[in-house]
Amino acid sequence: MDWLDRMNNAMEYIETNLADNISYDQIARIACCSTYHFQRMFPFITGVSLSEYIRRRRLTLAAFELQTTDAKVIDMAMKYGYDSPEAFSRAFKNLHGIIPISARDKGVSLKAYPRMSFHISIKGDVEMNYRIEQRGPFEMFGVYGLMNSNRQTAFAEVPEFRKKCDDDGSVDLMNELLGRFGDTLLHAALYDDNGESFKYMICYHLPKGLEIPERFTKLSVPALTWAIFPEPQCDLQKLWDRIYSEWFPTSEYEQVEGPSFEMYYGMAGYEAGEIWIPVRKK
Repeated sequence: MDWLDRMNNAMEYIETNLADNISYDQIARIACCSTYHFQRMFPFITGVSLSEYIRRRRLTLAAFELQTTDAKVIDMAMKYGYDSPEAFSRAFKNLHGIIPISARDKGVSLKAYPRMSFHISIKGDVEMNYRIEQRGPFEMFGVYGLMNSNRQTAFAEVPEFRKKCDDDGSVDLMNELLGRFGDTLLHAALYDDNGESFKYMICYHLPKGLEIPERFTKLSVPALTWAIFPEPQCDLQKLWDRIYSEWFPTSEYEQVEGPSFEMYYGMAGYEAGEIWIPVRKK
């Protein structure tokens, strides 16, 4: 059974259990990967987090039922996993723009998110360079902000955060502590993703014996195996997409728990980059 079949079987499991408890572990087992890997792979391939996809599908079905049956709002709330009618109503309004009872009004406009499926897309005409390296533990230090796990939102939030760190002097101070020029590029760590948000840290390797001010945070990285993807043009946003949609589905590796890194090298305007992802063999 290939990757395409496994992913579509995982979608079938979700679809048949929208009115029941959905086990992320079972989804991952069907897809033949770890739960951690599946939850991080899914948004890069689909553009939406797994929890958000399930939420949208449930509220889509709830809207259909409210429109076409005499079902009570409280019954829809319980059926689709909400603790109370109030919580269901808030979620319903956030998605559809109206309260649940208004779904029966004539001419009302609702949103429908169709069931997701995976199909063959011919890719691979552009090579991907990578290497697998084992590294011992190391420490990073820097400043972090909380970013939305929704990729499109994060793509807007990250540049704003990086500008803030430039404006408030954090970047200059880090380079000063490291004895480097002020426009020397720093790295970025992405970690502690809980499905709703993740930490994005502008950081660098912590030299032994360096005392850092309280405004900075230390990040301890354990010994891990890394899949490292170079990008001479520093187009890391596109590279992230290719890693999850092209490399992981055809490789013998899956992501493991731990921080990922965007490694930037050089000076502003003369930069190159790499993406580091902790992995293990399946």
